[in-house]
Amino acid sequence: MTYRFFTPAKASAATGLTAEVYRQLRDEFLGPVPTFQALSAVPEVLAATWALMREALLAGDASRVDRELVASAVSRANRCRFCVDAHVMLLHALGEHELAEVIARGGTPPEPRHAELAGWAEASRTPRAAAWSSPYGPELTGTLLAFHFINRGVSALLDPDLLPGGLQRSPMVRSVGGRLYASTAREPREPGRSLPLLGAGTTAPPGWAGESPVGVAYASLRKAAMQGGDLLGDVARQTVTATVRWEDGRHPARPADWAVDLVRDVPGTDRVGTRIALLAAFAPGAISAGDVALWRLSHPADADLVRLVAYGAITATDHVARALSPAQL
Repeated sequence: MTYRFFTPAKASAATGLTAEVYRQLRDEFLGPVPTFQALSAVPEVLAATWALMREALLAGDASRVDRELVASAVSRANRCRFCVDAHVMLLHALGEHELAEVIARGGTPPEPRHAELAGWAEASRTPRAAAWSSPYGPELTGTLLAFHFINRGVSALLDPDLLPGGLQRSPMVRSVGGRLYASTAREPREPGRSLPLLGAGTTAPPGWAGESPVGVAYASLRKAAMQGGDLLGDVARQTVTATVRWEDGRHPARPADWAVDLVRDVPGTDRVGTRIALLAAFAPGAISAGDVALWRLSHPADADLVRLVAYGAITATDHVARALSPAQL
């Protein structure tokens, strides 16, 4: 597994909040996988990302197959190959071998309910254009929002291949990998166990989540990730927010050129940061080593790069969430 711009500290060296998150990951998921290690430079973002994914994808009573399907379909809409591969493997782990391979091929699931869920998840990439809303409960809706955020962080910070040479795209490898994780994937999780990781002072949960722990986790992630906007000035933040709302999830045809054009009127000191945040929102895989090198001239810490990517990712994710309260759009 290759990290694109920096290599995080080893999981065995983790302390404090990061170590607590890693303990839960070992107990309840696949361990401190690269998805989460890439965020470890900012423990509060790491903890909130894990909490949202855990409470939405793993805990509660909703069908785990439905939730893995949503995670896979959102990842497909966001062109996150790493996450598609990972959650196709987890569909195999749940015994859904045919469904897993249909998703891997980019097809439509044959069962009407599964086709409806996949279509709903993919339409959320452009919520205004699709007149998107959610008829589903907090766990499915929270899974969808979790992966809008996770897809962008993963595509920005990780190489897309889970295994050398893209071996995870072999149906045989996917199936075997799924069987290795079958018992872990099928084990029920008690809701709310991650919430003590989030600390005090979280803002009110969104209305779509009701009393579910999913809402607390989403509010915590939104608060933690939005703080990355403090690395930019007012004009830069306004540019990111306005672009996310105006473009409504459109995939730029030439992301690098598109981002250059958008930051022409941003103060010079903020141009590279604004460019990275915009690419994190729309085309995170297009963030280049050159972009990061320029950013590091003024912000050398890994944590600031993670904060900036998280800010772009949550701005795009919250655009989707706001479609659940149309007056906010």
